[in-house]
Amino acid sequence: MFKVYPGQRTGGIEADMMAANELNAHAFLQSSSKGLCQNLVVLVGGFETKTGEQWLAFRSDGKYSAADYAKLTSEKISKNHSAGESSWNRFETEQILKRRRYFVIKLFQGAMSGLAYMHDHDRLHQSLGPSSVILNTIVEKDAAYLVPRLRDLSFSVDISFQNLEEDPGTFSEGLWRRAAAAGAFTPMEKRAFGIADDVYEAGLLLAYLAFVTFCEANVMDSLSLGFWKALFDLIFKRQESIV
Repeated sequence: MFKVYPGQRTGGIEADMMAANELNAHAFLQSSSKGLCQNLVVLVGGFETKTGEQWLAFRSDGKYSAADYAKLTSEKISKNHSAGESSWNRFETEQILKRRRYFVIKLFQGAMSGLAYMHDHDRLHQSLGPSSVILNTIVEKDAAYLVPRLRDLSFSVDISFQNLEEDPGTFSEGLWRRAAAAGAFTPMEKRAFGIADDVYEAGLLLAYLAFVTFCEANVMDSLSLGFWKALFDLIFKRQESIV
């Protein structure tokens, strides 16, 4: 499985920096003495073409993402409803929902395991979403064999204390501005803020999976990502006021 970044002529220097950041993040995580994490995609190599394109090669562990699974599932629900199809067997309907719940839970648990591994190794993901979780199967009956893996580490941030004290990082300026606005200035405070920011994105992922996979496609189309962010902001603010 390949991922390509355009050369500087078309993508600018930022494309090269993103490719280098993703390459370095995978190289660091895969060099851990704890071994490879099964919930992260595995980088097997990379090369640059004569035109300056940066190619990264990953082990092929699935072609569908969590976004693909959610989209196909909601479209299937819509198709069945529009065709007037419904099972007369209540037990069968309950089994379908039970399998779907189990699949979604295992999907999210796998994504969180990958994220926890990154945090344990002083790395933030910073672009976690349904498209950044690759699946080896989208068949709900095969949920026992499901292994979700995180990908898209081009915006990953090093949150080791040494790095926080010496180098703010190329792609972390916006993160640290938000951290400063929230009152996080010391390395420990910034680290905690960064981890919380990743967990916030994980919460959006959970909301997406919990709603989209159980609703018709047209129902969720009207609700933008901004809606979910506003909802989560309201929830977190209420929790902070309670604490």
